[in-house]
Amino acid sequence: MANGDEAADQRRAVMRLMLGYMASHALGAAARTGLVDLIGDGRRSAEDLAGDLGLPQQSASRLMRALAALGLLTEEEPGRFGVSGAGALLRSDRPDSVRGMVRMFTDPAMMRAWEGIDESLRTGETSFDRMFGTDFFSHLGTDPELSALFNTAMSQGTRSVADALPARYEFASAAAVMDIGGGDGTLIAAVLGANPGMRGTVFDTAEGAAQAPGRLEEAGVADRCTVAAGDFFEGVPAGADVYLLKSIVHDWDDRRAATILSHVRAVVPDHGRLLIVEPVLPATVPPEGFSGLYLTDLNMLVNVGGRERTRDDFDALCAASGFAVSDVVPLAAGFSAIEAVPV
Repeated sequence: MANGDEAADQRRAVMRLMLGYMASHALGAAARTGLVDLIGDGRRSAEDLAGDLGLPQQSASRLMRALAALGLLTEEEPGRFGVSGAGALLRSDRPDSVRGMVRMFTDPAMMRAWEGIDESLRTGETSFDRMFGTDFFSHLGTDPELSALFNTAMSQGTRSVADALPARYEFASAAAVMDIGGGDGTLIAAVLGANPGMRGTVFDTAEGAAQAPGRLEEAGVADRCTVAAGDFFEGVPAGADVYLLKSIVHDWDDRRAATILSHVRAVVPDHGRLLIVEPVLPATVPPEGFSGLYLTDLNMLVNVGGRERTRDDFDALCAASGFAVSDVVPLAAGFSAIEAVPV
């Protein structure tokens, strides 16, 4: 049994986790109201901001004080608040902004399914489907605003990987790369930017790829990259040497993931490669492991029906789809590039 100080630390740790959902909701409120943009580089009071936020002054003050306690705002004099370094990541005008990710992951459509986690753990079924009467991605297709927010969130979550992948993985031998489920083209734009002789394709649903033409034009690679709409459960186009899937396989259970990879196997040339970009869970949870990977695994269960995987899991999934894992290259933010070759 722990001594007094250890017991107090352990209790505080549990209490901090218990209150975590409250912090998430406060964070979401800050992102939705644009509070950090309104404060900007200076300091403002709740009285100043209440009208801009559309909140009563007391409510604005209580939200800002909570955000200061969470380390997102600063209060160096009573009642006047600035933005901390962490809080500044909620600014919409920063290239490294995570405001879209925060808004997406704190949206009621994402958070509600967690209320059914006990049932999902018992049955293995996805809470979202049961609560909304449809699967997550079909729901996105009926809500253009949420779909656009999802695309923004995925783009923001891809930036660090987009910076790392061309530097750490060798694409030089490939003439063409296809990004399956490539969204707005953030990742393939980085790959093409680092490989001037390469051609590319973004393959996604019409909703998923809606913002890709603008992003590719902005990156200066639109003349070398096409956008194709389709359903990877029906098939994928031929014509690439490397088929890239970032944060796609983990959205699906093994059966449906194998269907996607089998469609890639049907068109990949003998010299081609499959490149899965996802976290690779260690065989055992390290003492100081990043909890986000394991919480994301639970999120896959309750919201979309997928899972995060270990190296052994990827070996088995690829083998079932006609591939063999040939290399695993660590990238950034917990992601790795899992290279597989056709067999």
